[in-house]
Amino acid sequence: MRLFFFIIVLALPFLVLGLDNGLAVTPPMGWLSWERFTCNTDCKNDPANCIGERLYKEMADRLVADGYKDLGYEYVNIDDCWMEKERDKDGKLVPDRQRFPNGIKALADYIHSKGLKLGIYQDIVDGCNADPKQMDDLYPVFSTAVNKSSRDILFSCEWPFYQHAAGMKPNYQQIAKYCNIWRNFYDVVDSWQSILGIVDYYSQNQDEFVAAAGPGHWNDPDMILAGNFGLSYDEAKAQFMLWAVLASPLLMSNDLRHIRKEFSDLLKNKEIIAVNQDFLGKMGKRVQKNGNIEIWARPISPTDESGKYSYAIVFLNRNQLGGPASVSVQLNSIGLDSSNCYSVYDVLDPEVVTKYCPQDTLKVQVNPSGATMVIAKH
Repeated sequence: MRLFFFIIVLALPFLVLGLDNGLAVTPPMGWLSWERFTCNTDCKNDPANCIGERLYKEMADRLVADGYKDLGYEYVNIDDCWMEKERDKDGKLVPDRQRFPNGIKALADYIHSKGLKLGIYQDIVDGCNADPKQMDDLYPVFSTAVNKSSRDILFSCEWPFYQHAAGMKPNYQQIAKYCNIWRNFYDVVDSWQSILGIVDYYSQNQDEFVAAAGPGHWNDPDMILAGNFGLSYDEAKAQFMLWAVLASPLLMSNDLRHIRKEFSDLLKNKEIIAVNQDFLGKMGKRVQKNGNIEIWARPISPTDESGKYSYAIVFLNRNQLGGPASVSVQLNSIGLDSSNCYSVYDVLDPEVVTKYCPQDTLKVQVNPSGATMVIAKH
């Protein structure tokens, strides 16, 4: 499990309801090394894939050259295993001298020169030998100190996860005051079952999670895995769509140097990203379940003149057998009740728009172990 400090270059002073540092007004987007590259420190035999200066520079290059940065992916996050095993003579943590020969400052300068922002991992007050009962005191102290520094730093916590794992009930209202984003479940791994486990945990706790989320303070169900080895295209599509509805950080952990076009196109889908980054900052939730079919919905902009929201809707098919499922739903049964009706389209085919009113039935096809996302907009 991981604790991050996302180092920001520039930030505007927005007022937020959670941690009052003006950051993460929408969920952060970027790239993270952990799931794809873990703790590979063998730069002698695997120089292209080890945790070192080269890896982070090359991912920054790809974010810019391949158009990710222009879509909002702006963080390059160093995860675990960047440090020497011993502190320096002054008691400070230092990067591994072989793998980061120019130091973190030089790497940060390089990342910043690309118009990107650097994040870094550390274990302080995290779950390594820390008592979860003390976290209610330790995290606020550390967060306050970070917030008083001369830097604008987006703060990512593991606070609720360790308390949940210890059988405690996290206080999400307090957590939102001190963390910009927070992990609350086990690390994602490269498998469909891992994705479904996270989805189940979020549906089981969705009322509490929705109440805690908003501009400046977000639940973090963990990394985006599209382009790795364990998920099919349909499974990767389902994760990306659901994470957008959950108002999750979109932090990819993959190899952007070697990613198939279908996955990169998915990660750069402007309609899905727009849902994730919607300025209203309302987290979605599961609104209907029928066997292996689930429907998730998120209120988004624009609203109509009476204040009724538009919606992003994800149809999830958990069945792993057979062919596509035909799913039908009457819009007013999932909360879409505006008398002004809706313009509805599939995010993968946004040019085809159909008018639907609350009493109308929407029909979609959903592949097994897959998802379909539609937008119902005013």
